[in-house]
Amino acid sequence: MSTVTFDTLKFVERLRAGGMDENTAKALAEAQSEIFAEALDTQLATKQDLIELKLDMIKWIVGIGLAQIALLIGILTKV
Repeated sequence: MSTVTFDTLKFVERLRAGGMDENTAKALAEAQSEIFAEALDTQLATKQDLIELKLDMIKWIVGIGLAQIALLIGILTKV
């Protein structure tokens, strides 16, 4: 799992400096932190994801290649 540092205190301080009350600023900071965590868990590809994708692509390429060879053998044996 990837991690990103999100400074909730700094976020709250900026919101407070902009005139937002402290409770609302804290609630927004907590929500933003949860959104970042969820996005990282569900949206970013890990090294393992990329390896699995590459292996899947290799399987498809080999499978299609074998199907083409079988098709050519079938065509050539009927000629």
